[in-house]
Amino acid sequence: MCGRYTISHSTEEILERFQVLAERLNIEPNYNVAPSHMVPVVVAESSDSPDEPGTYRYLQICKWGFIPFYVKDLKQAKPLINARAEGLKEKAAFKHALTKRRCVIPADGFYEWKKDKSKKIPMRIRLKGDKLFGFAGIYQDWHTPDGTTVRTVAIVTVAANEKVRDVHDRMPVILTLENENIWLDPNVDDMAALEHCMQPYPNDDLEVYVVSTMVNKVSVNTPELVVEAPIEEQRIDSPEKLPKASAKPTKKMAQQVVDPDAPVQLKLQL
Repeated sequence: MCGRYTISHSTEEILERFQVLAERLNIEPNYNVAPSHMVPVVVAESSDSPDEPGTYRYLQICKWGFIPFYVKDLKQAKPLINARAEGLKEKAAFKHALTKRRCVIPADGFYEWKKDKSKKIPMRIRLKGDKLFGFAGIYQDWHTPDGTTVRTVAIVTVAANEKVRDVHDRMPVILTLENENIWLDPNVDDMAALEHCMQPYPNDDLEVYVVSTMVNKVSVNTPELVVEAPIEEQRIDSPEKLPKASAKPTKKMAQQVVDPDAPVQLKLQL
């Protein structure tokens, strides 16, 4: 699974890369994104207004941990941080989101832990040149028992390519620019086109390297986490248990993720 990732580029770089304009927005660098964190995502919607026709991309803040629409109580179903591509069109939890609620999650790397005898060695995977990229994601608006609405998101995963397979057997779907446009297009519902987007990223475009075991602790969030570390310095240590998404998001949080007038949701006509 993909349980940690990084988004350390500036707000301006994110907005330019994903073709979103904004006047009032500041995305803080996060070198250790973990489940239940609020994360930036890009969604696209078609306008029904005759005065403003076209498709718009929005940058929103969502909670990482997809909660299916039918879940009433989180005590009975924990949030899903990943969604396997092979089951999206079959599983009730995901099939509606696949056709109607797709998004792109900006990132610049992700972590996996390689098993080596008694060790779990943290590794970071990124694009060559440390470029920004987008994970394929799906989202769902979930209503808490007290009536609060929160937008939740999951990262789509596929079988790992050869380079990543040495570390883990799964990897997130990293979208090419062409597939990113298809994935975000709200008018695309052709299953063959969507399945074509969900492929392992090419081996030659990825870099994999060892990082410090400091990344094991969710509470650590510093630039040192993405620096290559000598493998000799790795301790026998395990990643900190990933936190659970809270069952009761605040009303302020809900406003941030679903209110179209909030400053964290901005648009650019394509």
